[in-house]
Amino acid sequence: MDKGGVPQIVYQIGMVTVVAIAVGAAASLAAIGFVDAVHYLNERLLISPYARIQADDRPGLVAAATLLVPTVGGLVVGLVVHFLVREKRGLAPPDAILAAQTSSPAPGLRSSLASTLAALVSLGSGASVGQYGPLVYLGAMFGNLAGRLRLNLRHQRSIAIACGVAAAISTAFNAPIAGLVFAHEVILRHYSLRAFAPVTVAAATGYVIANVIFDRPPLFLVNFGSVEHSYEFVFFALEGVLCAGLAWGFMLLLRFSDKAARYYIAPVWARPAAAGLIVGLVALWIPEVLGIGQETLRFATIEGAFGIGELALIIVAKLALTALCVGFGFVGGVFSPALLIGILFGAFYGLVLPYIAPVPHSGLVVYAICGMMALASSVIGAPLTTILIVFELTRSYDLTIAAMVAVVFANLISYRVIGRSLFDLQLRARGFDLSLGRDKAILETYRIRAYLSDNVTTADEGETIGDVRQRLIDDHRSEAMILNGGGKLLGVVRLQGIVNSQASIPVLEKAIPAYTTFNEDTSVWQSMEMLRGFLGEAVPLVDRNGRLMGVVPEEAVIRAYLEIVHDLREEENEAA
Repeated sequence: MDKGGVPQIVYQIGMVTVVAIAVGAAASLAAIGFVDAVHYLNERLLISPYARIQADDRPGLVAAATLLVPTVGGLVVGLVVHFLVREKRGLAPPDAILAAQTSSPAPGLRSSLASTLAALVSLGSGASVGQYGPLVYLGAMFGNLAGRLRLNLRHQRSIAIACGVAAAISTAFNAPIAGLVFAHEVILRHYSLRAFAPVTVAAATGYVIANVIFDRPPLFLVNFGSVEHSYEFVFFALEGVLCAGLAWGFMLLLRFSDKAARYYIAPVWARPAAAGLIVGLVALWIPEVLGIGQETLRFATIEGAFGIGELALIIVAKLALTALCVGFGFVGGVFSPALLIGILFGAFYGLVLPYIAPVPHSGLVVYAICGMMALASSVIGAPLTTILIVFELTRSYDLTIAAMVAVVFANLISYRVIGRSLFDLQLRARGFDLSLGRDKAILETYRIRAYLSDNVTTADEGETIGDVRQRLIDDHRSEAMILNGGGKLLGVVRLQGIVNSQASIPVLEKAIPAYTTFNEDTSVWQSMEMLRGFLGEAVPLVDRNGRLMGVVPEEAVIRAYLEIVHDLREEENEAA
C-alpha cells in the first residue's frame, strides 16, 4: 500500500463514521419528535382511546370530533399535498428506495417537509394509515441532505440514506438489528461492508438515543413461555399461508381504492376529506379503526380482550379503511396497519383454531405475533426484518422461531402472487421494476443517448450508389444513413450491399427496409435487448420526429452495459 493511500483510508473511515452518527442522531430525534407530535394531536383531538374515555361524559363532543377531525384533517392533507408537494403525492419508502438505487434527483427539501407535515396531520387526525412509512422517508430525507455534502466518499448518498432509514426503524421499534437489516433488505438491496459498517453505527445511534437517553417504551410487551407442542408448527405454517392471502386481498383493495378515487372524485385535493368522512362514520360504530391503533395492538395479545366476532369486524373494517385512506390520498405508511391487522388476524386464528383442531395449544400470544409478522412481511417485503423485530422486542427464542415459520410460508406464497412487496409494485408503476433483479432496474434508468456519437456517414435521398460508395470507402465505414432534406432518417445502406451495384442507381433503392433504431428514451437495458440479431457497426438514434441525432456504435452499447454492471458489483462487494 502506498503512503498516500493510508491517510485517504483513515479519512474515509473517520468521515463515514461521523456521517453515520450525525444522520442517525438527526433521524432518531426527528422520529421521536414525529411520534410524540402524533400522540399529542391524538390526545387533543379525541382520537386516542384514553382521550375518548376521559371525555365519556360528553358524548356529543366525542361524536362531533369523530366525524369532523378526520374530515377536516383530510382536507388539510389534500391542500398541503396539492399546493406544497411538487410530486403531488405523499413521499414514502419507494422514494427512499429510488433515491438510494439511482442517481436521479431526490424530492426537494420543501416537498419532503410538506409531505412530513401532511403525514403528521393524517396520523394526528385519525386516518387509518401508518407512521413507519413517514418515519422511513424522514430518515431518508436526512440521509439525502448528507449525500449532497462534498465529502469525497464513494456511494455517499445511498449509504447516508440507508443510515437515516436504519436509525428511524431502530428508534421506532427499539430494535437496532432490525433497523440495520431493513436498510439493507429493503433500501439498498445488498450487504457490502462499505455500507454495512456505517449503517450499523447509525442503527446503534438511533437505539442509544431512543432507549438509553429517552427511555422510549417498547411497541408491545408479551409474556410467553414456549411452544408446547411440535405439531403447532404446522398451524404456524398454515397461518402464514392465510396471511399471504390476506396480504393479496389488501393489495387488491388498495388498487380498487385508487381507481375509485380517480373515478368518483375529480378534485385530487378533496379525496382525503371524503375518505376522512367515511372513517369518521365507521368510527362512530367501531372506534378501533381510528389512527395507528397501538392500544388495540397491545390488547390483541391479551386473552379475553376481544371476542371472535369483534375481531372479525375490526379486521374487515381496518383492512377496508386503510385501503380507502391510502388510495384516497392520506399520507402515511402501510406497515403499522399491516402490523395491527396481522396481530388481530393472528388472535382471531388463535381463537378459532381450537374449534377446528381440538388439540392442546400454546395460547393466544404466539398466534397473534405470528399473524402480525407474517402479514407485515408480505406487505413490505422484509422477512428478515420482521423476524428480528420479534426477537428484539420479546427476547423469546421460541416465539421468534414460531414467527419465522409463519413469515417464511407467507412470503413463499405472497412473492409469487403479488411480488416482493407493495413498495416494489409502486416502483414498478413508476417504471422502476425490481422484480427481475436490481441490475435490470438500474440499467433501465440509464439512457443510451449518453453514448451518442456524431461520427457517422450520411447520404441524401437523391444521391446515387456511386457517390455513397466512394464516401464510405473514404470514411472507412461500412454503412451510411440516408436522410431527407429535413434530416429525417429514411433508411440505412451497407457497403456490402452496394459494392457490385451500378453507380447510377439511386441509393434509396438499396436501402435496408427494416433496421434497428434507438430513440431518446431507449435505456441501456433496452439497447442490449435490441442488439439481439443486429448486424452492423452502429445503431442510428432518432428524435421524436424521426430526425437522426447520431449513432451509437455496437461497442458503445456493450461498454455502457459493462461499466454500469461493474459499478454495481463494486458497490455490492466493496469492503471499505
